[in-house]
Amino acid sequence: MRTFLKIMKALSDPGRVKALKMLEGGELCVCRIQEALGLAQPTVSRHLRRLTEAGLAQSRKKGPWVYYRLADEPRPAMVGNVLAQLRQWLNEDADVLHALELLARTYETHPEGGSCPRPEED
Repeated sequence: MRTFLKIMKALSDPGRVKALKMLEGGELCVCRIQEALGLAQPTVSRHLRRLTEAGLAQSRKKGPWVYYRLADEPRPAMVGNVLAQLRQWLNEDADVLHALELLARTYETHPEGGSCPRPEED
């Protein structure tokens, strides 16, 4: 029950749900998510930490940047089920579409990332 509630609480914030929908497209630096959501960096970092603690996302640090992606091997199984369902949900939601549009604009504005680089493999 505790794990279920942690997952549901992580999904109870619109900013966190939008961040997860952005991560469906692949790994992102915190600064890209921040710019697309229009939130302060500490707020975005707290959102991403909560998603990570719930098992929905994972992170890696490279130099001064932290990159997030959807959990590769979600545990417990219910996390994988939630992520699979989320891929089907909210794809036509105006708020989600707007956030994804703003994310795409960050790449138009800063194609090489500016202060926020594109993710690279180690």
